[in-house]
Amino acid sequence: MAEPEYIVESECGTTEEEKSSSASSEVVIGIDIGTSQCSVAVWNGSEVELLKNTRNQPLIRFDVPVDNDIPLGEVNYHLSHKHERLSGASILNMKRLIGRVDTDRVVRASKNFPFLVQTLDMGVRPFIAALVNNVWKSTTPEEVLALYLAELRIMAESKLKRPVKDVVLCIPVSFSRFQLTQIERACTIAGLHVLRLMPEPAAVALLYAQQQQHMLRDNKGRVSKRIALVFNMCAGYCDVAVAGIDGGVTEIKALLGSEIGGEDFLQNMMRHLLPSFDKLDIKSMGLLRVAIQEAIHELSFQESVQIDVDLGHGSRLCKEVKREEFEEVNEYIFFKSGILIVQCMHDADVDVEDLTDVIVVGGCSCIPKIRNLVENLCEREIYQGMNPLTAAVYGTALEGALTSGIDDPLGDVDLLTSQVTTLGIGIRANRSEFVPVIPRNTTMPVHKEMIFTTVKDNQTEALIVVYEGEPEMEDENHLLGYFKITGIPPALKGVSEINVGMDINASNELSVLARLIIPGSRHPLVPVMELKMPTVDDGHSCCAEVLARAYGPTLDSMIVRRKNHSI
Repeated sequence: MAEPEYIVESECGTTEEEKSSSASSEVVIGIDIGTSQCSVAVWNGSEVELLKNTRNQPLIRFDVPVDNDIPLGEVNYHLSHKHERLSGASILNMKRLIGRVDTDRVVRASKNFPFLVQTLDMGVRPFIAALVNNVWKSTTPEEVLALYLAELRIMAESKLKRPVKDVVLCIPVSFSRFQLTQIERACTIAGLHVLRLMPEPAAVALLYAQQQQHMLRDNKGRVSKRIALVFNMCAGYCDVAVAGIDGGVTEIKALLGSEIGGEDFLQNMMRHLLPSFDKLDIKSMGLLRVAIQEAIHELSFQESVQIDVDLGHGSRLCKEVKREEFEEVNEYIFFKSGILIVQCMHDADVDVEDLTDVIVVGGCSCIPKIRNLVENLCEREIYQGMNPLTAAVYGTALEGALTSGIDDPLGDVDLLTSQVTTLGIGIRANRSEFVPVIPRNTTMPVHKEMIFTTVKDNQTEALIVVYEGEPEMEDENHLLGYFKITGIPPALKGVSEINVGMDINASNELSVLARLIIPGSRHPLVPVMELKMPTVDDGHSCCAEVLARAYGPTLDSMIVRRKNHSI
């Protein structure tokens, strides 16, 4: 049966057809938005070119200083001393905060950042502020990201000598759809049009596919079919992917991500070396962060390091730290990283002996324990064919070239990538359970349907509450939206049927459809109700609580009748 076509309007009202036409006439840049640094690249017609800022830096710190009420992107900005960067006047690590509410574990841990992060613990957006002339100036993670992206766009336009509008960005696997929406909004504010939001390990897999394709073309005797595991750990996130490569076709078999990374290493060491560090003032906190960041980096290349930092107010930290001590303090982070690798291979139905190459990238890729962990679990030496700090942005630039439909006579980007869903998507049913309609790691585009039925006699309406995530209990997942089906004909429970369909197009846009069905009838009783998700905006956690209070038991209005099927 032919795949049905679904044209879904994006938030800015641009259709898929319009996206294609706009992409073909503009240069497309790739951006890797890191937690602590970013990079920009573009396909120049023969290869990927990494763009540099005015200080000739390809890896650009993701800091946004605030000066006289005006946030300034750090793309070309220079601070006289690195400690000033962490003295309260600079906003950093926004990737950890964007699209999160103040009850989130990651937000609570961010209270140790060297700027102001306040929470009310009620499921709303956190309050963040920079210290300017002894006055706290508030902003939002989305505003900070938009300002930074705008400067990256201006930098790219200056380097390329032409306007830049279209962009492919790589994002963590664990990002929710609400976080992706916030990324897209920040891009819109920055004057950028998002063609793709690409999981970071998928971007790396695309670069790997191109490298293998070139080796085949150059007759170096490499087999075409390969299976690679990509392990990506940066400052804020850890992602794993298993990809099958056949010629120029990359099939993402499984993706798995977690909110662990270099920031967790840093905070664990800060807590270990100075248990009372959360009582430090902003300036002292910044000094401590810088000293321990440098120590962790040096421990990747030597067995021990001496930390000696004056924290002010008569306080000083002077201690020798050994690599073994660092590994013991962060034992749980390494353990969880290993679990991600094993689970991702299980999800992909791939054994260790099936792997051809193992790729380790990201800012934490130089940590010896990380490299040993991956090599031991995968029983392979780490692939050496790419720069671990720029591999992801190279992949986004390649994807940008593919989506723009460039002229490619030599077949340098004769590539195709199939993507999968990073999280399951489903509804609340079966008495407070999360029932996935589209499971995690489903190849996109996809359309799936599931049949539900009523739980009460003479039930005339049902509330469809859509979530994204994995845990069985719905309150542990991300609320995407909700709507009500009315007009159900009175009948005994279990007689009336509700067909819930979910559609994800090639751009990862989600639509949810619902209709009533009478058993034995081919036609729905009411027109199909279709919504693009997410529909819940800021304060979505608070929204879920209000929903529970308002509807209470009526939320549990459906149970599964028949399992999902694809169309």
